[in-house]
Formats: sequence, structure tokens, C-alpha cells
Amino acid sequence: MAGLQAKTLMFVLAAALATLGRTFVEADFSKNFIVTWGKDHMFMNGTNLRLVLDKSAGSAIKSKVAHLFGSVEMLIKLVPGNSAGTVAAYYLSSTGSTHDEIDFEFLGNATGQPYTIHTNLYAQGKGNREQQFRPWFNPTNGFHNYTVHWNPSEVVWFVDGTPIRVFRNYESEGIAYPNKQGMKVFASLWNAEDWATQGGRVKTNWTLAPFVAEGRRYKARACLWKGSVSIKQCVDPTIRSNWWTSPSFSQLTASQLTKMQKIRDGFMIYDYCKDTNRFKGVMPPECSKKQF
Repeated sequence: MAGLQAKTLMFVLAAALATLGRTFVEADFSKNFIVTWGKDHMFMNGTNLRLVLDKSAGSAIKSKVAHLFGSVEMLIKLVPGNSAGTVAAYYLSSTGSTHDEIDFEFLGNATGQPYTIHTNLYAQGKGNREQQFRPWFNPTNGFHNYTVHWNPSEVVWFVDGTPIRVFRNYESEGIAYPNKQGMKVFASLWNAEDWATQGGRVKTNWTLAPFVAEGRRYKARACLWKGSVSIKQCVDPTIRSNWWTSPSFSQLTASQLTKMQKIRDGFMIYDYCKDTNRFKGVMPPECSKKQF
């Protein structure tokens, strides 16, 4: 009996390790990210991240591994005070001219003026899918949770647990969807004074540098990208760790939809699907589709 119990325990442990091989949670920044630029302008220690921007350089990191589907989240505290011209970015992206990308970008503003929460999505190299929001909270006063949930049915952007945007999968109707490329996670703080604040009219005040944005408690509950084999593995509903394939994650709940609509009605300031002048009346095909 003892031998049988031991074998059973070993089987359970092996199964658990296999699951951990597919996902990781509560990442240590210094162990799971590398510096892409601005090594002298950033700090990583355990679950804490500090990005710095001054006139000489900004800073950026990227994850060591890529994912295909799941959920990634980070607590972020943005640059306080006069942040005009600065952009803090937190996004997923693959590489190449036909890359996929899911963005959160935070466009700074002059003291007393609100940030802009800028979202975008690229699929097979095609972007121009911007939606922008004013925050309904002070994003510089403490840390707030920004989450991207990405599964075979939809991409959802969450702020403090509230969905603000959905992009659904209409690939069967010829609309590209990010489902065949693993994406790494990036975070950066950089100067974009030529466009970030009021169309570039308000420049960065370098006398206020250094500018600092902070991150904490990055978590990824997502399928590890192991190459093209992951395209099938990461959508296999028979694999228990592929929790994002559950039908319950294919559509927001009624409560989530109500909360999202309130945010969109009250705080959305730009939607590419309503910008007929930009597209000269020929709107992107997904704009005619139900997204949520």
C-alpha cells in the first residue's frame, strides 16, 4: 500500500510540474526579464520594477519567454506631476513585419491634465486599431492593475479588473487575429514629445527629469510558446492547464459588459471605428462586427 501511495504521489507531482512548465505566475523581474535598452536607467529587484527617463535615455525590458494565449498583468504607477511628452508602455509583441501586438500605452500630460490610456492591436503586421480613454482615477497615486486577457475567441483589456475594450476573433471572415505567434511582454518609459501630448504641442520639460514609472507584481498565467507546435497545443481544451479555452472565457459576463459600457460611455475619447475621415469612409471590416 505504501508503495502504491508513493507512486500516486509521484504521478501527482509530475503532473503538477508539467503544468508549471506551461505557465508561470508571479514572475521575479530580475529572473524573467532582460534589459533591452537603458540599463543605467532602470532597476529590477524581485517583484519590483523602476523605469527612468531623462534627456539622455529612457529604459525598457522584455520577458525572456513568449506566450500564446492566457493572461498577463502588472501593477503600474505612472510618472507623477508634469509628465508631458513621456510615454510609459506595457504590451505584448512578436517580431517581424507581420508581427502581432497588444498594447497599453500611457501618454503623459501637463500637471493637472489627465493621462491618456492608449490601446492598440496589431495582427499580422496590421495595426491602426486605436482606442483611447481618460482614466477615471489618478494613475500616479498608487499602483493600478493593467491586464491583457487573450484567448482564441477574444482579446480583452482590463483596468483594475474592469474590462474597457474587446477585440473578437473574426478570422473565419477574413479579419486577421493574433493566434499564431508567440508574444513576449515589454515595458518601457521613453520620450515621445513629438506626438504624445496634445499632438506634440506640449513638449517634455527636461528640468523636471528624471521621470520615473514603477511596476510591481507582474504575473503571467499563459501558455509558453515553444514554436509552431504551440499553435495547436495552446488551444487544446483537453489540456487542463489551458484554462483560457473554457467556454466561460469566450464572452464577457453580463456584469462585466455593464461595467465596460459605463467606462466606454463616460471615458472613451477616441475610437478608430468612428473615425470616418481617417479611413475616408472605407472602414476596417471589424468595425461592422459585434465585438462584445
